[in-house]
Amino acid sequence: MSSDRESLVLWRRPITTLYYFTLQLFSELVRITTLLLTNTTLILSSVVLSALVAAALHFEGPHQEYVAVLKSQSSWCLYWIGLGVLSSVGFGTGLHTFLLYLGPHIASVTIAAWECGSTDFPEPPYPTEITCPQGGESMSINLWAIMSKVRLEAFMWGAGTALGELPPYFMARAARLSGQKLDDEDFNELDEIKDKEDLNLWSRAKLLMHDLVQRAGFIGILLCASIPNPLFDLAGLTCGHFLVPFTTFFGATLIGKAVVKMHIQMLFVIFIFTKHHLEALEDLIASIPEIGPAIHAPFVEYMEKQKLKLHSGGKQGGAPTDSLISKCFEVFLFFMIGYFILSIINSMAQQYHKDVIEAAKKKQ
Repeated sequence: MSSDRESLVLWRRPITTLYYFTLQLFSELVRITTLLLTNTTLILSSVVLSALVAAALHFEGPHQEYVAVLKSQSSWCLYWIGLGVLSSVGFGTGLHTFLLYLGPHIASVTIAAWECGSTDFPEPPYPTEITCPQGGESMSINLWAIMSKVRLEAFMWGAGTALGELPPYFMARAARLSGQKLDDEDFNELDEIKDKEDLNLWSRAKLLMHDLVQRAGFIGILLCASIPNPLFDLAGLTCGHFLVPFTTFFGATLIGKAVVKMHIQMLFVIFIFTKHHLEALEDLIASIPEIGPAIHAPFVEYMEKQKLKLHSGGKQGGAPTDSLISKCFEVFLFFMIGYFILSIINSMAQQYHKDVIEAAKKKQ
């Protein structure tokens, strides 16, 4: 049965996979709708909040200036929270939105800050587009100034990744409270390998994180969340299984991901894309044997177009999308998003197949 389930992928059994995916999607929509409709408090709160928002947007008055700012900031924050959730949700199949969105955004702000001599970019068009302030005084550019400029979106992205870690926690907690066995291969594998001595590095890492979270509590969760950790789903499962309080789990995860790890990642990107490091990178690319000169020319051309665009308000200097680097990044982005969608379809189809098999076993 396991091998049959693993063969449910689009490139092997496309029709069956899409059929199971559709059934699982419909089942999840029905489950979520039923859950929402039975929660009268949530429905009433949503209606009242929607009415207040509609009234604030509809009626004219001096409050509209604050409403516009709040609307803009809320949309910006929700955008990054959503990308953060996409990055961590899906049990290892998440979209790597730091690499695709937040990292490039921080890099763009860093390059613009050094080129413009300021982080006081005109709003609008910032944050949609970055242009240098016209006629403004230059300011001292340092790591702290650039971090302050991107801290809000970085924190929101980190908070989104913390929210994306909640499904494994609630799934394990619900299974424990109901007395059912947790349906997760990685978690169940721990009971089989914990007494073995001949373990590979990956299995040892699983056991280490499981023991750290179980024994150290808040500090253990914080440490696991504060570093890039592909096994953090296992931490959520462990906390849910051992009924670790929600405030303990989510508080440590939020601090670790949105504060500690996010500042480490910010510092790394800003450090790499400072002016003198970019110049050193150009020299390094040019020194690569054989392919160096071929890569160096389009890289320098792309950077020059970006800098020219900063000073021209995006109206001159050619479109950066015409460059080879931009086209390569667009292709990379397309394939990453495509892989994410395929992995979600395959995962949901396999989950439906697993549910059907388990239901059939219970009837027997």
